[in-house]
Amino acid sequence: MKYLFDLHTHTIASGHAYSTLKENMEEAVAKGLSAYGFSDHSEAVPGSCKNIYFMNFKVIPRNYKGVLILRGVEANIMDFKGNLDVDENVLKRLDYVIASLHTICIDPGSLDENMNAYFGVMANPYVKIIGHPDDGRYPIDHDALAKEAAKIGVALELNNSSLNPRSARVGGRENAAKMLSAAKKYGTYVVCNTDSHYADYVGDFKNCDSLLKELDFPEELVLNNSMEKLKLILNKDIEEM
Repeated sequence: MKYLFDLHTHTIASGHAYSTLKENMEEAVAKGLSAYGFSDHSEAVPGSCKNIYFMNFKVIPRNYKGVLILRGVEANIMDFKGNLDVDENVLKRLDYVIASLHTICIDPGSLDENMNAYFGVMANPYVKIIGHPDDGRYPIDHDALAKEAAKIGVALELNNSSLNPRSARVGGRENAAKMLSAAKKYGTYVVCNTDSHYADYVGDFKNCDSLLKELDFPEELVLNNSMEKLKLILNKDIEEM
């Protein structure tokens, strides 16, 4: 399967990533991507971006050497109601929003609390992607998550970095497999992202590809193989960009 886009990537603006936006864009070109999205952490992550960072994206080109450039954010879920650390006036300016749980922003709760956080954030009309729902430190009901995501039209992320044995997330591969099984059961869309914090990893989906093949996951539920399916997780029309 050809992976046409990577939407979960970080630049030095996130405070703990090590490549510039230009370096990431160059890597997207080198990897032959059709679209590249950068999604720096929002302000609750220490050293990351204040809301003002996301307000001036108009200066960034929409097309770079034939690659469509998309402007996003990885927003932090801050409580078990699903509230984010990004203002609505910022969210509505962005092309897409990834919402994630991070231990540096919110302590893991019970299964019910963690599920309420996901259900709450999926009700946010700007959130179309749930970032790395594979960290065993946050116990969840994968079936319930996939069922609700399919109902609302939110994609679950298969995170290439979570599948790295050196990942800080607990049980990433095992939990990702449970997520894919549930997604297959309920017809839930999955989006593969690298979560790269260094340019060389942009567009490198080896771990994702290996697991998808191992589980015989249906390609029609993977968004990355179609620019038409990309539109399902964007808050703006590609044709108007």
